[in-house]
Amino acid sequence: MTLATTFAPIPQEVRSTHYIVSINGHRSPVVHAASNYYLLNFDVDGPATVSITADDPHFWDRGVEVQPVRHGIRPVRHRGTITFPVTGPVKLSISRPGDHFAESEMLFLFGNVPEAKPVTASTVGVRYFGPGAHHENIDAQSGDRIYLAPGAVIFGALNLWQVHDVRIFGTGIIVYDGPQNPNDDEGWMHKPNWHCIVMDNANNVEIDGITCITRSRTWQVQMKDSRHIGFYNVKVVGGNPNNANQDGLDWLGGGDTTVSNSFFRASDDVFALQGNWDGYDLSLLTQPGHDVTNISISGTVASTSISNTIRVGWPQKTFNTAHFHMSDMDVIHTGFGACKVPFAFFELWADPDGHGSHDDYSFQKIRLEDWYSLFQLRQPAPQIRNVSFDQVWAMNGAAMLPPVVSGDVQGVRLRGAALDGITGTLPMVLSGAEAPKVETGSIPDSFQYSDGVLLPGTSVRFTSYAKEKEGRRFEWIFGDGRRGSGQQVVHRFADGKGTLLDGSGSFRVLLHVSDADGTESWSSRFVVLGKSGADQRPAGTKQFEAVIAADAQRYDGSFDVPVAGGYTVTLLTSTAATLSVDGRSPVLSPKPRPQVCGATGDAVQPVRDSVVLAPGKHSISVIRSAAVENAVVSKSNTFGEPLVLLEGPSMPRRVLHFSRDK
Repeated sequence: MTLATTFAPIPQEVRSTHYIVSINGHRSPVVHAASNYYLLNFDVDGPATVSITADDPHFWDRGVEVQPVRHGIRPVRHRGTITFPVTGPVKLSISRPGDHFAESEMLFLFGNVPEAKPVTASTVGVRYFGPGAHHENIDAQSGDRIYLAPGAVIFGALNLWQVHDVRIFGTGIIVYDGPQNPNDDEGWMHKPNWHCIVMDNANNVEIDGITCITRSRTWQVQMKDSRHIGFYNVKVVGGNPNNANQDGLDWLGGGDTTVSNSFFRASDDVFALQGNWDGYDLSLLTQPGHDVTNISISGTVASTSISNTIRVGWPQKTFNTAHFHMSDMDVIHTGFGACKVPFAFFELWADPDGHGSHDDYSFQKIRLEDWYSLFQLRQPAPQIRNVSFDQVWAMNGAAMLPPVVSGDVQGVRLRGAALDGITGTLPMVLSGAEAPKVETGSIPDSFQYSDGVLLPGTSVRFTSYAKEKEGRRFEWIFGDGRRGSGQQVVHRFADGKGTLLDGSGSFRVLLHVSDADGTESWSSRFVVLGKSGADQRPAGTKQFEAVIAADAQRYDGSFDVPVAGGYTVTLLTSTAATLSVDGRSPVLSPKPRPQVCGATGDAVQPVRDSVVLAPGKHSISVIRSAAVENAVVSKSNTFGEPLVLLEGPSMPRRVLHFSRDK
């Protein structure tokens, strides 16, 4: 176990000791990126032990979440320090549970493959930026090779203006903090020195390894009519106090773009396709734009504090797109809420006045974590054709809202996806469009585990619904930092702290089944362990009383469970609410998230409780504000009942119903 190199020195202008990171005993402060975001690049050539010490010893008191969850990382905590292993190069987001919105404190760790042949200041034919701070814009020229050394921090912009055959590489950092008005949207403007990276009619450009940080309210990487572009191991992190208009990667015409092994944290759409964008005046919006074609994104981590993972179009825009392919993605955070229409993993929205033809979109092997809805396809004319979702998995709970297909839409296909987890518990909404074709995958996508009350140290038997066959592999990730293999396994959880170290007793168990031909299946379930002694959840009386206002509505119901065991109860709500099972101390809804762009109300969010229940009948109570629920939920849930989901041993996810009692 070796570390290929130690950390590069961090210039004082961006150095922070909010966290101290240790990799195999080598210690380093971190880079303060933007807003409350921090990051660190390091080189690693194999397994390593990572320790992170927060400057507040109580920082991790309410838990730790390390994403993507497929890595199965559950740290060991000692006061303000968490420790966990990594197996090699990795891109991680580390925060406290539920902290994935704009105000959150987040640490991003980027473990890079060491350079085989490091560049030096004397390397011939290279524009070299060495370690330390550089206050300048980089204006690339055709034929340039530009190297940002480890520890180099460029305070400025990278301009690729009508150039060709350019390569920018290294693990240095560009920090962009421009003059944009923080209270208005000027970030769309297309001009030099207005984005962290901007391209205009550029061709044959390759960007490798660098980190792009954007602090001001502007689109981060903007490309206009540029083609044959490659982004490899690029890290793009943006944040601003107003949490708006800070896309990750934008195409204004052009395409022929490859994005691989990269990381994006945005404060708006992560990837946005537009034919043009010259302002918000109607005369400008309605001008036809250039085609965007041939985009491939793979092996990448996507995160946003607000808005969509992929957005195509705008209500007045007219342009065409084709051949967008995305695969092997970890979508760890999407926006919760709406900008006129709900946010989604994939939003193609031209309704009501946009036009254009959009054809051949494919999404394969997509892992969704904190997410809102799978897709919103709304195209009045002339058409959306051939959109496929193949092997898309919910890794961390169900959708908040159902997908919508509206307008001239045909050829949507879902294959190998668990529909109650992927499309949401509410039915898909169709309006004048061809119904999507749904096909089961070749690998069953779930598993069962032992009935009964499970305690730390109890033997739990897990069995995949997929059967053993030649070349098939079964990998279990138990959510406690340990793994197993085989179609059937027995596991013992050592403690009841839960995957997030939050004391809930809830462990996120994942099963990854893969065949020799590359077909995969991921399935996820919450396995709840019991606690010895009484329920230790604080009552939260003041917060609870604040919800019970004059306009509050109470809903009471009952449900049966078939066997004793740990159950997960989830309330989806866009208003302040509490959830209580069998009279236990209530669980309060998260802080409201206002919707934007004129969308009324607040975002739908989950309220989740983990309870151990005996077989038989149980009571449930929801008290919520009488404020109007999110419009999409109201239309799909005509009785106005709270939407509550129940799942547990021997029980797939199901909806609970209520009788209202003021």
